[in-house]
Amino acid sequence: MAGHGTDEHPHGADRLCEAGDRVYSRAVRRGRVRRQDAESVQCLLELALLHPDPDDMDWLVPTSPQEVMTRLLRGVYDEVSASQRRVGSAVAAVERFAGLGPRQSSPSAEGTSIRVLDGLSRIQAAMDEATDACTTEVLTVQPGGIRPEHELTEGLHRALSLRGRGVRMRDLYTHVARHGQGLLNYLELMGDAVQARTLDEVIDRLILFDRAVAFIPANADRTLALELRHPALVEYLVTVFERLWRLAIPVTAPLPDTGIEGISHREQSIAALLAEGHQDAVIAERLGISVRTCRAHIARLSETLGAASRTQLGVRIAQVGLNSPSHSLTLPGQESRTVR
Repeated sequence: MAGHGTDEHPHGADRLCEAGDRVYSRAVRRGRVRRQDAESVQCLLELALLHPDPDDMDWLVPTSPQEVMTRLLRGVYDEVSASQRRVGSAVAAVERFAGLGPRQSSPSAEGTSIRVLDGLSRIQAAMDEATDACTTEVLTVQPGGIRPEHELTEGLHRALSLRGRGVRMRDLYTHVARHGQGLLNYLELMGDAVQARTLDEVIDRLILFDRAVAFIPANADRTLALELRHPALVEYLVTVFERLWRLAIPVTAPLPDTGIEGISHREQSIAALLAEGHQDAVIAERLGISVRTCRAHIARLSETLGAASRTQLGVRIAQVGLNSPSHSLTLPGQESRTVR
C-alpha cells in the first residue's frame, strides 16, 4: 500500500495520524515491527520515526522517543528564539517611527494604538486603568531572578483587585525566581487565581490585559513604556507568550534532572549558553543571576567535566550533550519525558 506520502499524512512527528501512532507505539514497546506492518504508514519512514534494521531488512526499528523529542524541541526553541528577536525588532521600529512624527497634542487620547508612557507615575496610572477595565485574563512575563519584595508589593493591589473580580492570571518567570520566598508567599496568597511557570530564560517584561492591551518597556531602566492596543501587535505578543508557556515548567513541579551526576539544571542552562558563545555577563542577565554566581557555576562545570580551559570546557560540553536547552514534551502514545 505504497503512496501514503506526506500529502495524505499532513502532520509532523508531534501529531501522528491514528495508524502512525499505533504502529510507532508498537515498535517502541517491542523494539521493532515487520516492514509489511508499516506499509500503510509511510509517514513514519518519511518522518524518520522508523528505519530499516541493519541485521534484518524485513524489520523496522524505531527512532528513540528521546531523539525524536530533541529534534522537535530544537525546532520549537528556534521558532521561539526567532519570535523574541522579532519582538525586539518591532519595538525598535516603533520607537524609531514614533520619533519621526509630531508629538500628539493629547498623549492620553482615546483610541491611540501605540502610546509612549514617560515616567513611572504615568506607567502606574495606565496599568491601574487597564486593571480596572480587565474582565477575564492577565498574562505576564517577569524576567530577572528572585523578585524583590517591594516589586511584588507594588503590584499586589492590582492582583487582589483582579482576583476579586474572577480574573485569571498566568505568570512566567525564570527558574531562579523559584528560590524567592516573596514569590512563593504571593502565589500562596493568590491561590487558584494565579498560575505560574518558569523557564531558563524569558523575554523582557510583558503584561497583557484581556488580550486587548499590552505593556512593554521602552528603555533599559524601564522609566519609559509602550502601551499597545493595535490588534496585530497584541495578537503577536499573545502568540509569543503562549509558545513560551507551553515550554515552561509549573512552579509546583520540580525542574528536570540533567541526567549527569554533579551537574544541576542551572549549570546545564549555563553550558548551553556558553556553547552559543555568550560572555559571562550576558549569560547572567539572561538567566537572572549575578555575574559572580554565574562564574561560580562555570568553575564547577569545568571541575565536573575535567576542563582545564574555557576552550576545553566548550569541547567537553558538546561531548556530553549539554550544548542544547532541555524541556519536556509529550508525544502521542508516550509518557512525558525529559529531553536532554
